[in-house]
Amino acid sequence: MQQFENASAGDIVLSIADRIIENRAYLSEIDGKIGDGDHGVNMAKGFGMAADRIRGNDMSLATAFDTLGTVLMTEIGGSMGPLYGVMFTQFAETIEKSSSIDAPAFSAMLSNGLDGIQSIGSAKVGDKTLLDTLVPAIAAFDAANADGKPFPEALDALVLAAEKGRDSTRDLVARIGRASRLGERSVGVLDAGATSCALILKALALGAKQKLLISATAGR
Repeated sequence: MQQFENASAGDIVLSIADRIIENRAYLSEIDGKIGDGDHGVNMAKGFGMAADRIRGNDMSLATAFDTLGTVLMTEIGGSMGPLYGVMFTQFAETIEKSSSIDAPAFSAMLSNGLDGIQSIGSAKVGDKTLLDTLVPAIAAFDAANADGKPFPEALDALVLAAEKGRDSTRDLVARIGRASRLGERSVGVLDAGATSCALILKALALGAKQKLLISATAGR
């Protein structure tokens, strides 16, 4: 069975934080076109604070996700902190008792994270939000699993669908948040949340694929 150890995978969260911090200016630039312009700054602040607490502490993936989620919910401003915060804490709760992460556990983790976001927000697919990235990404991952694809290939499908979902927001009218006041003028710009979500999912998938490769090599 293709799986990786929960206990040794906390550094995946560090790689996610690195991608967000690297793209701080880009995310704020996108957000500035139809929003407050602070998405990248707030995200980088929160992910950076969490990374400082994770680095060097040999955390499990569940503990690292919980650390990140708690920081985002309690220590940064903006609307995205609570949304991503609840997503990551739901990730953590889903896998905290799992010694290893296989494709079904990964799917459950993603789905529970989505449920967490939807429990505190009213957005749906098509509203030009991070859900336009997250929902199709999870659907693609689950479809690949249902088709019997290996775990790494399902992760590839997740990334492709996430990026396609991100790109779809360029043609959507914003219906949630400050950007919704622009109406049709919000068309033609990527949604910052959808963009950061694609970055997160890609880094998560790449990290998981690396752990799967290590696990497979060790098992030979």
